Amino acid sequence: MEERARFVLERERGEYSMSELCAIYGVSRDTGYTWWRRYQQAGLRELCERSRAPRWHPKQTAAEIEAAVLELRRAHMRWGARKLKRVLERERPETNWPAASTMGTMLAREGLVIARRKRRKTEPYSRPFAAATEPNRVWCVDFKGWFRTQDGERMDPLTVSDAHSRYLLRCQAVEKTDTARVQAIFEAAFREYGMPQAIRSDNGAPFASRAIAGLSRLAVWWMKLGIVPERIAAGHPEQNGRHERMHRTLKAETATPPAANRRAQQRSFDRFRQEYNQQRPHEALAMQTPAAVYVPSPRAFPVRVPQPEYGSALAVRRVDCTGYFSWKHENVFLSEVLQGERIGLLPLDDRYFTIYFAQSPIARFDRYRLRVVPLPKQHHGRGPEAKEFVMDEAGEGESSPSPAPHPLTESEQKVSGMCPV
Repeated sequence: MEERARFVLERERGEYSMSELCAIYGVSRDTGYTWWRRYQQAGLRELCERSRAPRWHPKQTAAEIEAAVLELRRAHMRWGARKLKRVLERERPETNWPAASTMGTMLAREGLVIARRKRRKTEPYSRPFAAATEPNRVWCVDFKGWFRTQDGERMDPLTVSDAHSRYLLRCQAVEKTDTARVQAIFEAAFREYGMPQAIRSDNGAPFASRAIAGLSRLAVWWMKLGIVPERIAAGHPEQNGRHERMHRTLKAETATPPAANRRAQQRSFDRFRQEYNQQRPHEALAMQTPAAVYVPSPRAFPVRVPQPEYGSALAVRRVDCTGYFSWKHENVFLSEVLQGERIGLLPLDDRYFTIYFAQSPIARFDRYRLRVVPLPKQHHGRGPEAKEFVMDEAGEGESSPSPAPHPLTESEQKVSGMCPV
């Protein structure tokens, strides 16, 4: 730049001809005349180096297409290039949209890319889960971490999703995370979508408790409806990773920042749920929306919750309001969670009985010591003992395998680390 400035100033003084100046500065006469012309038109600032990039490229994306991509991105700042491309192709199939990588370049050029903090790579969790091969085989449930609205009110959102289709069945803030409120939400979901075969949760209340076999009142209600309660291993949220990943998107879309009050926050949850199910493509579903994959369950919610039935091979007892059942005129404590419920005791030998609730073994009874002990680990869920009784149409017990509402094999339970009850 300094050499060019000296060149034009010496040319302006007229001490040298153009040919002499070009020879002195070692440039061609065409270059010398170009500098002189720019200087005469706009002064020294025009002597700066100009970009040699072409002003127009034959394969350049049309301005209206780029504008449509940027407009959709500004409306959905959490959607990536692949999702934007899928939605645009769905809404305007007649347009030849650019590749997702090209859209990503557009977003970066316009400053619309949200940089994420890099994390250290760790070994992936490779053990398979209980197979969610179809809608309503497994539902996932959890409380998203609580937060406060702008007016200081605490929000505890309960979320329920279908593991196969990722369909978000419920996203509702509850005033209190107790059994009554959670059960009411599930009852409404069962009436609307039917019942799943299993429900996967963590080990927190009200999904589980410290009672025998980890049962809670909510889990007991599920079991009476023929639903298997699956619980992930303690301290391993990655075993419910599909649901946890949805929580990250939910937080980014609805709670960063939170709404002004509880009512506004619930409206935000409702908008997110509608967009998540109906509009947002999901990469795990081949860029389909959850609503395009999910279908309601054929298992309708009953008018009355059925009571467990046991075959003639089992001794049936009722648990009283204090958690005890009677055995040979003696009271044996089982669990207050099962108060008022009927249980079945299947003899293993002269001393031990397996205690069943509904069609699942939950504990072992030692009739010599009159005490209940936990099942061995290999017997949790539907182990070999679960095939020893089932009610037939005549009400008699038979030894054929019981029709499990969620028939997990022993190998699936072992590799997944899931505990059905």
